[in-house]
Amino acid sequence: MTVQLVPSSVLDAVERADDTVDSLLEAGRRPEDVLVLTVGEPHPWQQHELSFGEAGYWAQLTEGGDVFYADAATARPLRREVVVLVVNDSGAARVERAVKKAFDHVGALLVVCGEADRVRPLLPAGSRPVPA
Repeated sequence: MTVQLVPSSVLDAVERADDTVDSLLEAGRRPEDVLVLTVGEPHPWQQHELSFGEAGYWAQLTEGGDVFYADAATARPLRREVVVLVVNDSGAARVERAVKKAFDHVGALLVVCGEADRVRPLLPAGSRPVPA
């Protein structure tokens, strides 16, 4: 498995994650292979989808036809080849739990969008930073 770090502040982590997802799709990754997990506030797309109800929201995961957005703290068994972890919260314990849990959800590539100084110590040695 490959781990990449996309340096970003808590405030711009969602935007950097969106750029990352766009780049992954442009590079040939299939939408159904990508899972976006947020540490803090839910991603706007997750909020939008949840506005139609929990059942429909979770059905999208089962259908698997698109990028799926969820809370990093979810207890549901989520697994995709690519996980983009959005570190849009500054709570040290919450960030640490989210990074550890992200490894349970990923198959081939974990991309962490967050503050480099906070996140880098939580990642395996040799994780590659992605230029800003």
